[in-house]
Amino acid sequence: MQRIYLDHNATTPLLPAVVERMTVVLRDEFGNPSSVHHFGQQAKAAIDEARTDAANLIGAEPSEVLFTSGGTEADNIAIRGAAEALETTGRRHLVASAIEHEAVLNTLKALAKRGWRTTLLPVDQSGIVSPAALREALADDTAVVSVMHANNEIGTVQPVAELARAAHERGALFHTDAVQSAGKIAIDVKTLGVDMLSMSAHKFYGPKGVGALWIRRGLRVMPILTGGRQERSRRAGTENVSGIVGMGVAARIASGKMAEEGRRLSALRDRLEAGILCAVPGTVVNGSIGARVPNTTNISFDRIEAESLLIALDLQGVAVSTGSACSSGTLEPSHVLKAMGFNAHRTQNSIRFSLGAANTEAEIDRVIGVLPGIVEKLRSLTRMPARA
Repeated sequence: MQRIYLDHNATTPLLPAVVERMTVVLRDEFGNPSSVHHFGQQAKAAIDEARTDAANLIGAEPSEVLFTSGGTEADNIAIRGAAEALETTGRRHLVASAIEHEAVLNTLKALAKRGWRTTLLPVDQSGIVSPAALREALADDTAVVSVMHANNEIGTVQPVAELARAAHERGALFHTDAVQSAGKIAIDVKTLGVDMLSMSAHKFYGPKGVGALWIRRGLRVMPILTGGRQERSRRAGTENVSGIVGMGVAARIASGKMAEEGRRLSALRDRLEAGILCAVPGTVVNGSIGARVPNTTNISFDRIEAESLLIALDLQGVAVSTGSACSSGTLEPSHVLKAMGFNAHRTQNSIRFSLGAANTEAEIDRVIGVLPGIVEKLRSLTRMPARA
């Protein structure tokens, strides 16, 4: 059976060039980057090169890039670290959108238990955060605002530059989780005007277990790990050299092909979307059609439970998702779709299709071809009378 992978927002396969470079590092460049001898300096040089590549992906300076274990840690350092650094100033208010990743939402919940006041911003049915809503939520004691650049479930891109300006007008810092946009669309931290930005390597064909946080030069952020002086005393612990190098390679490749690949994926995504909406009645796209990353569409299927459709598609060799991979295995409705104001059924009948480098027109056409029959069968089952 030919298998089709349409879940690239959950994770992406490693690029061959990433595997090759990481293999060399694991085998030959095994030194500790903190060691002063040849082996250590060889590893340090590899990290420095990767730091430059990661910085170039977002228009930043290498010295401003802090390597982490992934997007979750980057979000935690940004929010916890900045909030704790500002604690003595009396700023104890945190703001985020209601559709953030759990790495942000649960960090706010944890800080709320320690006395921080938190506010979640609403979104409209396009999934967009209104700058006016942010301005209304801001207070004189707001410390950090965190609004993601692109949503992991619906792909919607937020007006981050305008939101960051609003936060700065009230003296607050602005962090954006760019895990789902880095490597997919052009990012320039100076143009966005943010103070901190999170990335994760495995979302753009790098390895799992490594990410980065960009911190604006001069910004004080308290470390959440205590120990050695690695990463300019901002994250203790011996660096994951092979992972960092893999992220650097993936970032460099993404920088070179992002525009062209974005156009290709956008065309494939539109082909898939149009085909489904035409062939399957009772379907609708969730979120903004215009302001979104090029590889993502989230579609509701009326009178179907998303989990049933996901399983049926998997049996046909098609891998999709019902939303965030970090929330899989739960029976809870999508908090993103719920925040957008959709009814209970719609929050549980939606499928995320997220395309990637290996997908072709033939694969998209096959998905469009098998979906109508699967949906019709599932809907017929729901019409069957309940057993006594």
